[in-house]
Amino acid sequence: MSGKKFKGSVVQDTPATSEVEIKEGPVRPYIVVDKSVEVVTKRTPHTLNEKLLLAVLIIIAVFVRFHKLGWPNSVVYDENHYGKLITKYAKNEFFLDAEPPMVRLLYNLVAKSSGYEGNFNFNQVGTLYTSKIPYIVLRSFAATLGLFSVILTYSTLRLSGANLYVAFATSVAFIFENAFVTTSRLILPDSPIIFFIALAVYAFKKSELYKDESCASYKYVTISAVAAGCASSSKWVGLCTIVWLGLLSIWRFTFMMGDLTKSVCKSVKHTIIKGSMLIVIPVIIYFLSFYAHISLMTNVSNDSEFISSEYKSTLIGNDVPKDIKVEVGVGSSVSLRHTGTTGGYLHSHQLNYPKGSEQQEVTVYPFVDESNDWTIELYDKPGEILVDFQNLTDRTKIRLLHNTHCRLHSHDHKAPVSENADWQKEVSCYGYQGFEGDPNDDWIIEIDKDASAPGAAQERVRAIETKFRLRHAMTGCMLFSHNTKLPEWGSDQQEITCASSGIDELTLWYIEKNENFLLPEDAELISYPKPSLLQKFVELHKKMFYMMKKLDSPHPASSSAFSWPTMSRGVDYWSNNHRNVYFLGNATLWWSVSVFLVVYAIFAVVQLLRWQVGKPILQTPEVVSYHLETLEFLLGYAVHFVPFIFFGNNLFISAYLPAYYFGILAIGLALNSLVTITFKNRAHIGYVIIALFVTSIIYFFNDHKPLAYGTEWTRDLCTKSVWSSSWDYPCKNYFGNYHEYKAFELPEPSPFTQLETHIFTQPRNTLLDPIESAQPVVNQQQQQQGQEEAQDPNIPSQERVAEQEAHFDDIMNQPGQKIFKDEFGNVLDPEEVKKILAESNAVIKEKHIVSSN
Repeated sequence: MSGKKFKGSVVQDTPATSEVEIKEGPVRPYIVVDKSVEVVTKRTPHTLNEKLLLAVLIIIAVFVRFHKLGWPNSVVYDENHYGKLITKYAKNEFFLDAEPPMVRLLYNLVAKSSGYEGNFNFNQVGTLYTSKIPYIVLRSFAATLGLFSVILTYSTLRLSGANLYVAFATSVAFIFENAFVTTSRLILPDSPIIFFIALAVYAFKKSELYKDESCASYKYVTISAVAAGCASSSKWVGLCTIVWLGLLSIWRFTFMMGDLTKSVCKSVKHTIIKGSMLIVIPVIIYFLSFYAHISLMTNVSNDSEFISSEYKSTLIGNDVPKDIKVEVGVGSSVSLRHTGTTGGYLHSHQLNYPKGSEQQEVTVYPFVDESNDWTIELYDKPGEILVDFQNLTDRTKIRLLHNTHCRLHSHDHKAPVSENADWQKEVSCYGYQGFEGDPNDDWIIEIDKDASAPGAAQERVRAIETKFRLRHAMTGCMLFSHNTKLPEWGSDQQEITCASSGIDELTLWYIEKNENFLLPEDAELISYPKPSLLQKFVELHKKMFYMMKKLDSPHPASSSAFSWPTMSRGVDYWSNNHRNVYFLGNATLWWSVSVFLVVYAIFAVVQLLRWQVGKPILQTPEVVSYHLETLEFLLGYAVHFVPFIFFGNNLFISAYLPAYYFGILAIGLALNSLVTITFKNRAHIGYVIIALFVTSIIYFFNDHKPLAYGTEWTRDLCTKSVWSSSWDYPCKNYFGNYHEYKAFELPEPSPFTQLETHIFTQPRNTLLDPIESAQPVVNQQQQQQGQEEAQDPNIPSQERVAEQEAHFDDIMNQPGQKIFKDEFGNVLDPEEVKKILAESNAVIKEKHIVSSN
């Protein structure tokens, strides 16, 4: 069955390794899947010439990737986000993020090994680094992975059949790709994710060189699976890499089925085993990354307010109630927690709605607070002096009295924010001291037996265990909340309405705090059960998916996936000191990849049509090998790009880099085809074209490198560098000539770089996190209509305001960067501090000077 054998020719001085063995079968030709020893040898660096080329490649990559890593010496775009998370790891604080944790864990490992103790605040872009943070080491880690990606790119191209000179040229082009230079020298996730993807691609291609049953083949499939697992544990796009590997396994299996030299049973066996490895190993790595992630987050933080009380109760320093009296009855002082959203409390405060009934606001608030306390009354006996304990059973009609002397109330007014939803009505807190309420204060308890714990909790209300709804007695609507925020006048807290329809889960509540003096001292107590690791894992993912939905709103720097191949715009990463760091791809390479994709698609369609009508097409071994290898990379491009087309608005062009990487590999093989196919007999022409192409890429890089490195540039040179009118990097930010830079003094960290000032007022959560933290109320007391206005003792005196404002001005006049914090450690904007000092009895109580030495 050996039949006729075809082999491609070889150019002696530039060994082409695109041979594919095709044999003539009884019915049709077939491809021999297993590579010959000769091909394996040629696709593996072994000659001195190639080793010297690889050494030169590494030297160039080191120079480009590690150049001026210490600059900018301040926080760059998204370094503040990842830096904050590294700091939280260092402090073992809980936090929520929308991406898997592998990259953060790696950066944390690097920071910890460098002695970082979490004593630097990544407040905002432009914050000067100090010696307290090993930012150069962290950037060096990203640059090192960028260097490894270059080596993997070269090796992958060699494994795919490119000769050493074309692989070298393509890798040089990759080195000078501006986008990869920018992202691989900053504390960002892009360099690690590209490295993991590049390693997965290389290892899988390497496994194809060996026989399927060989240990070497299984070794490299394992490495590929591990790399894909790390990629998927770093960013969601890593899942696309696993999908690509799976599709390649199926692709290879189809050729194995057609290879008459291979056993069908063995082919099925090895494909199933390797396919299972490509799924199981990444899943294990994914779980292990979250195990490490969860293990490091042991302390409470602002973000821990958005997780379940069960999870939060396992964190150090939590304020979750413990040993709660389980039986809830008339007269109990309780807090009601919502189950369907991020888990806030039924809350009211002395602010009134600006429209509608203009009665006191009712919201869902995520923090433990006295304004979450409500007293349960029977609807027909408000204010009754109780003697005996009375349980609350299903269908009991009650009223909820707030500690501001008003009652939970609903009526036929439109909801404050969801005013266009006819099925939602306003919920307010209505009444005053001495007022017994009216029928619109009446609510009927409806226990959800399916959602409640089995047993007594299904018959009567028990703290934590019973899940119930509150039906408004007059209108029949349910107490409801959803992920809609009130505007600034409502302190950005979560809207509560009375809904006649809607998702059942959004109408469920349960009792957390429960105090009742009628219960005996030995009454049954309850605490939240400790969740298992798996339960924590599941809850974190629910929060992550929720955050992804919240991140769907447009961002000024976001762009459509359709615009990525044309690179219609970049992203401004840093603008300071008359310099800029701007994410911009190398237009020569970027657009060439895009054009190649279109040209190849047209060529493939034409070839298919010709084949369909019986016309001859190119089927030499070199052509077949080129198409097979190129299609694998184009499939990788599609798998890593197409999903983003169906995502929301909040996409950034850096998400295109994984797909773009596959495009670079594909265009590398296209360049190789110039030598081995198009100009097979005049290879020097192909090499000239390749040299000119790489030279143009280097030219673009050199012309735009101030944007990658954040170095000096002139306004005129910047303006001339704009190839597209949609590129919006700020040329006006640069000086007119280089002499002005010599006279400009760059800021350097000083012993006063971070001046931390703590301002103590009412509890605040001013950190802008992805879940849109609610803010507590800081306004003055507002009285119900008809009540006598009284002087609020919290209104600051003019003397106090003047004293604190003078203290504030004194601080601002000191050298260095100022960091204001509230009593909980939340960072406040200076303008916000001024506003707080003017509107409340807040005082600046202490000051810490953090030395950079």
